Amino acid sequence: MTDDHQRRTRPAAGRAPSGPALERVTLGLEPPVVEAMRARLPTVGALCVAAIIDEVPEYSRAMQGPIGAKIESAVQVALGTFLDLAARRPGGAPVGALAPALDAAHDLGRGEARSGRSMDALQAAYRVGARVSWRELSAQGLELGSPPARLADFAELVFAYIDELSAASVSGHAAESAGAEVQRRRERERLTRALLHGGTPEVLTAEADRIGWTGPQSLTAVLLPGPRLHTVAGLLDRRTLAATEDLPGLRADDDLGVLLVPDAGGAARPQLLSVLGGRRAIVGPALPWLDVHRSWERAVRTHRLMADPGDARGLRRPDDGAPVDTQDLLSDLVVAADPESLADLRARVLAPMADLGDGARDRLEETLRSWLLHLGRRDDVAADLHVHAQTVRYRMGQIRELYGERLNDPAWVRALVIALG
Repeated sequence: MTDDHQRRTRPAAGRAPSGPALERVTLGLEPPVVEAMRARLPTVGALCVAAIIDEVPEYSRAMQGPIGAKIESAVQVALGTFLDLAARRPGGAPVGALAPALDAAHDLGRGEARSGRSMDALQAAYRVGARVSWRELSAQGLELGSPPARLADFAELVFAYIDELSAASVSGHAAESAGAEVQRRRERERLTRALLHGGTPEVLTAEADRIGWTGPQSLTAVLLPGPRLHTVAGLLDRRTLAATEDLPGLRADDDLGVLLVPDAGGAARPQLLSVLGGRRAIVGPALPWLDVHRSWERAVRTHRLMADPGDARGLRRPDDGAPVDTQDLLSDLVVAADPESLADLRARVLAPMADLGDGARDRLEETLRSWLLHLGRRDDVAADLHVHAQTVRYRMGQIRELYGERLNDPAWVRALVIALG
C-alpha cells in the first residue's frame, strides 16, 4: 500500500471520524443506476453551484474568484464520493473512501478562515447543496426504477454525508483560525519588543504598517505577572500589544510580561488603574507611541527598586496587589536614580550624628526627617511619630546642638530633605 493511499484513506488530523449514520445506511444502488447518475453529476453540480450563488449572498461575488473554483471542484468531488457511498453494499468498501471529499471540505473551511469569513456562509451552502442534490438524484433514481421506499434511506444518507463534510470544514476553519491567531500574536509580540528597544521611527512605523497595526496617540507600558497578561489584555483596547519573552531590562526568571495600552493617559488613566486592581501591576507614564520605551524603562526601574527596597527608601509594593502608578513615585525615582551619590550625600549631611549610638541616631534621623517634611510644625511631627510634643522639642534641641546654624542654610536643608526623604 503506498504512502499516498494511506494518507487518503485515513481521517485528516483534527477531524472526527465518519459518523455511524454513514456506516449504517447502505443503499446498494445497482451499477446501471449509479452510472446513469454519475453521467448527470456535472449537471447536478452546476445546479448546486447556481443555487448557492442565488441563496447565499456571501458567495454571489466570491464565486467569481479563486474560492469559486475551489467550491465547484469540491462539489464535484463530494457528489462523486456520495455516489460511491450510495453504491456500497453491506460489508463493502469502508467509509475511509470518504478521504478525498473530506480533504476538499477541510480545505474549504481553511479557505473561509483565510478570507476572514465565519463558517455561517459555508454551512448555508452545504444545506443548499444537500437539498438540490437530494432532489435531483432521488428524482433520477425514481426514473431509473429505484423503489420509492428507498427515498427515506436516500435522504438519510445525503444529510449524514453533508454533516460529515460540514464537520470537516469546521475543523479546517478552526485549524486555520488557530494558526492565523498564533502568527498574528507572534507578529504583534515582535512589534512590542521592537518598541521596547526604542528603534528608529522609520523602522517602527514600517513594522507597524506591515502587520496592520495603527499607532495610537500614546502608549502606556504596564509591567505585570506573565500568567495574568492575556486575561488583562482581553479587558483593554483591542490594539493593546503584549509580550512575555526577551523583554529588555528583565531577568529570565522574573516571570513578568508587558502590555502596551493605547491612549490610557489623562482622564483614561483611572480606568486603566481600576482594571489592573489586585493584579500587582506597575504602570509607566503615557507617552507618544514611538517613545513608549521610556515608559517601559520607568516601569522596570520601579520594579527593580521594589524588588530591592534597600536602593530607595520608602518604595514598597502595596500588600493588596493594587497597581503601582509610577507617576506617584517621581520624587522617589529621582532620588534613587544615583544610589552611590545618594549614599555619599547621606554620609555627608548626617555626619554630625555619626558618633551617636545606633538607637539615638535612628530616633534623631526620624525626628529630623519629619520636622523637615512638616515644616517645623511640632504638633504635626508629634502626631507623625506618635510621641509627645515635648519629646519632639527635646530631640530638636539635640539636633540643633549638633547642626547649629546649618539648619538655617537653605542648601543644607535641601540636602537633608533629599538624603532623608
